[in-house]
Amino acid sequence: MPVTTGPTPSMAGGTAPRATHGPTREVVTFLAVGGAGYVTDVVAFNWLRGEPLLGGPNPLGAKVAAVAVAMVVTYLGNSLLTWRDYPSTNRRREVTLFVVFNLAGLLISVLTLAVSHNMLGLTSRLSDNISGNVIGVGLGTAFRYWSYRRFVFNGPPGAEAAPRTPGGADAGGGALARRRAAQDDEP
Repeated sequence: MPVTTGPTPSMAGGTAPRATHGPTREVVTFLAVGGAGYVTDVVAFNWLRGEPLLGGPNPLGAKVAAVAVAMVVTYLGNSLLTWRDYPSTNRRREVTLFVVFNLAGLLISVLTLAVSHNMLGLTSRLSDNISGNVIGVGLGTAFRYWSYRRFVFNGPPGAEAAPRTPGGADAGGGALARRRAAQDDEP
């Protein structure tokens, strides 16, 4: 789907949105950070699944612990890389919302794993990985992107977050926050 970047002359003499093809820096960085979190999640899950305390016959504890480790990786990556232009004016609020939305994403992964493993009886390591690490993580990733962008890394509701500069001044006049708000209002 094309990304709207600004007005261009239209045939009717007005302006029409100019579109570029391909994902934005934000999306690419989010997916890269998510990829690092995904690798962390999958490696930790498979390692912990073999541990008697968290794995054994029911892999749900291993999935919860693996996502907790991946959550630390993704918070740091998203905060420092993906949405670095939207500094937090309230770090406690940002971390709290990040954890809440991560827990919702975790619930999505755990529910897909529980349905597959416990309700459908698909109990092999491959089935657990497909349901928890492909379907669950895919659905959770879509939810997390939307929720982080909308609620976590955009400053307090109704306020404009200014891009970071070395001196801490508002170099962009809140332009990025206004552009993001305009994109959120598009149908």
